[in-house]
Amino acid sequence: MTSSNLARASRLHFDLTTVQLFIAVADMGSITRGAERLHLAPAAASRRILELESQLGVSLFERLPHGMAVTEAGGALLAHARGISHTVQRMQDDAASYVGGVLGVVRIAAPKSAVIQFLPSDIQRCAVECPGIRIDLQEMNSEEVQQSLRRGMADLGIYDGNLGVVDLPTAPYRSDRLSLVVARDHALARRKRVTQDDVFNCDLIVLSASSAISIMLERLAAEAGRTPHMRMRVQGFDSIAALVSENLGAGVMPEAIAQKVAAGTRFVRIPIAEPWADRRFVLCHRPHGELSSAAHAVLRVLAQKAKPDSPKQR
Repeated sequence: MTSSNLARASRLHFDLTTVQLFIAVADMGSITRGAERLHLAPAAASRRILELESQLGVSLFERLPHGMAVTEAGGALLAHARGISHTVQRMQDDAASYVGGVLGVVRIAAPKSAVIQFLPSDIQRCAVECPGIRIDLQEMNSEEVQQSLRRGMADLGIYDGNLGVVDLPTAPYRSDRLSLVVARDHALARRKRVTQDDVFNCDLIVLSASSAISIMLERLAAEAGRTPHMRMRVQGFDSIAALVSENLGAGVMPEAIAQKVAAGTRFVRIPIAEPWADRRFVLCHRPHGELSSAAHAVLRVLAQKAKPDSPKQR
């Protein structure tokens, strides 16, 4: 570190209000609206941002005629600001929990597939075996789970192992199997099983582009030189089922979830005869030294109850 950087670091000081203001201005694109969110005078807010930029030695915003745009440096530092704000909020939540008699709060991040299939029963086991510990479950896609773990915003995380690993301790968790769900009068409805080509020949109704299933399908299509027909993108498996029921397309979803949201005579659930249809979820956590005793207790329960065996083939 150069002497100028050391000097700048030694005089770096700002309060939480300034951090929250930085986030608010970035979100709102305006000093005035950002100041309103924090009940500050615009002039005082502008002065705080200028002082923060001076301390950091970089411009956080580009001043435009009708607002403020985050610079490249500002975007990089904004992630840190959000992390600081989140950590302080966690600190307040944890303190409130201890005051209320809770022995600790454990934050678990997991994708929708795991939340629906596995976590309700696992969290119930934690309630029995770890009384007094409150679990804060945050549903997000597998990529966001990995990011949340890296940034320390979650204590434990579960994600689709097909996305690769993070540089944190991991263990096998559970597995599921993907099926193709179609309407009763769909062209594939009488098939006993389908192949990858069959899937890519369909008009697909999928989750958001950042979901693990969507990422996997797009990767597989690229490897096969295909262009998948992602006709519609929705936020939940129940939405996929509603659209499939009108024969507007086909959906790829875990068999256990399909049995819940796509039951009845309107639907046909067809096994996908491909290795990638078997998915394995990973249980990941922050380094042991960073986990509270409450997080260690919940981790032990989840690890003991994990079922990494391969799903039964159909």
